[in-house]
Amino acid sequence: MNRQERTPIVEALRQYRKKRIVSFDVPGHKQGKSTKVLIDVLGEKCVQIDYNSSKPLDNATHPIGVIKEAQELMAEAFKAKESFFMVGGTTSAVQAMIFTACKYGEKIILPRNVHKSAINALVLCGAVPIYVNPGVNKELGISLGMSIENIKKVVEKNPDAKAIFVNNPTYYGICSDLKKIVELAHKNNMLVLADEAHGTHFYFGDNLPISAMEAGADMSCVSLHKTGGSLTQSSALLINNNVNGNHVRQIINLTMTTSPSYILMSSLDIARSELAINGKEIFKTVINMANYARKEINKIGDYYAFGEEIINNDDIYSFDNTKLCIHTRKIGLAGIEVYDKLRDEYNIQIEFGDIGNILAIISVGDRNLELERLIAALAELKRKYKKDYTHLFDHEYINPIVKYSPQKAFYSNKYSVKLDDSIGKTSAEFVMAYPPGIPIIAPGEEITQEIITYIKYAKEKGCVMQGTEDIELNNIQVMEE
Repeated sequence: MNRQERTPIVEALRQYRKKRIVSFDVPGHKQGKSTKVLIDVLGEKCVQIDYNSSKPLDNATHPIGVIKEAQELMAEAFKAKESFFMVGGTTSAVQAMIFTACKYGEKIILPRNVHKSAINALVLCGAVPIYVNPGVNKELGISLGMSIENIKKVVEKNPDAKAIFVNNPTYYGICSDLKKIVELAHKNNMLVLADEAHGTHFYFGDNLPISAMEAGADMSCVSLHKTGGSLTQSSALLINNNVNGNHVRQIINLTMTTSPSYILMSSLDIARSELAINGKEIFKTVINMANYARKEINKIGDYYAFGEEIINNDDIYSFDNTKLCIHTRKIGLAGIEVYDKLRDEYNIQIEFGDIGNILAIISVGDRNLELERLIAALAELKRKYKKDYTHLFDHEYINPIVKYSPQKAFYSNKYSVKLDDSIGKTSAEFVMAYPPGIPIIAPGEEITQEIITYIKYAKEKGCVMQGTEDIELNNIQVMEE
């Protein structure tokens, strides 16, 4: 039997269920006995494995049994030294990586187009960001990866930095030259932390960008729930040889729940087994589907479903072919407008829309029929709504002016001002569109007219803006200086 066919947590849950153990522990619903509604909505089999930690089922905060074995199988499948099951999503894994690498006041080098979870980690631990501005593709209006030359300059100016943080890939499927970044970092005694929230498939598919573990990165977080088939909120943290796993476990336990869901952990167990055994075939199919969709959408005209042709061996070192990113500006609609119309008029929910693009996630659960519906809907949207596009914004990324660390700004004395009156002041909170959750402005950065104009435009087009105390974002909290 192939070791990867084993699912230790699932097997333990089945055995536990067979013993008909009387439960005088939590959860209080007692495997669905509390109310019929719970079973009607979630299903009997799901509710009946919602157990608490016990000796036969192990404990995720100090695994010595079936969870330990399941994590070892995960590490083996991903070619890592160790792995940890994360039930707080990849957000918790990103934060655990940064807490492991950096203490208060220490520097971390990272691209500014990181997910909010990374900057939230800096707010919590007090590490100081040294940003590398990503490249920008002005035609598509998107931020790219980091160029090696830019990273070298930043490393030379900040030799005391503890780590380099890398998106592998970005939300748009773009990858930096991770192998060279690892070589540069290790030469300068820095760790490499990879956010692979959208890169689970890199470990199993062919003709995809290099994975973080293969490139020699020290830590990586992977959202198996995004492209690997596990349940929402389940993720894994991977570590390589330069990192002390026992210390990482202590860091994880600072913020992880002491009641991790066996439903989520069993889904990680199942997804890992399926990927390890069938991943190559699964992602071969996914790539073929995405390439087919790109070709058909580009035939419609005015849309641009971009792919490997945008690679420039610099800030676009490689491209994730499973990503179906579509530039919409030339039909006269912002990406967020196409996103809304697809859902409201065609019952098609895609991952996100920004001011110029949409992203459709194609992964293990997709079928050709649904893909044809998306292609047909985009063709009809163009026919119904095409108009002049010259008035639309043509870029997404704005270089930040960093004045203070995120922690200092977030916990500073602050006051609220009208957004229009905030120019020149320092933000004490985040503003971001979610998804993708990349801050337009973060605590400690100067508010400019360009930022305000962008925020207003994004709101007008329908982007959901998050992060501010004022839910309507008419006001913003700024630092007392």
